[in-house]
Amino acid sequence: MSHVFDPDTLHDIARKAIGLPFHELTRVVADEVQRAYPGHPDARDDYIFNLTSGGCGMMKILHASITEYLIIFGSAIGTEAFSGRYAMDIHDFVMTGEMWTYTDDRCGERVVTRPGERALLPKGRVKGWRIAEGTWMLEYGRGFLPSALPLALADVVLSALDWRIVAQTLGIYGRHACREILQGKL
Repeated sequence: MSHVFDPDTLHDIARKAIGLPFHELTRVVADEVQRAYPGHPDARDDYIFNLTSGGCGMMKILHASITEYLIIFGSAIGTEAFSGRYAMDIHDFVMTGEMWTYTDDRCGERVVTRPGERALLPKGRVKGWRIAEGTWMLEYGRGFLPSALPLALADVVLSALDWRIVAQTLGIYGRHACREILQGKL
């Protein structure tokens, strides 16, 4: 079993949380993901900082394995960054706020993704992105997740020098991935 989650189902789940206050949004999404995919998500962890490619936000890891991850990501004050280039597809389902993006093949065009809409960063592609203050998204990645860890941790290791965030991120990821391996899922 390599993939558990379906992007269309996750999109439907994210739509149920549109416009909800932050804590209710988190609860609704976690409950709906658990209901749709019993035994795979684990929402017990708190939010932790995510510093990647210049952007700073908060993430709550709902699922992580060798081939998939599912997080709630966002920022109360907004942020912007470079996406990075990954060996995976990354789907973002906006629940509150807005995400603006642009790509190298259409650099003069801003794409705005609003609540209820979804964006895709295909495997091997890059984009610049910005989220407005109060933007929260359900984010799903499908592909070889370990290949993304160096980029995902580079800012916190080389710039912020915050080993606690590194330990939190790797600890939560490791616990989730081991649990999934024990269930027979990569």
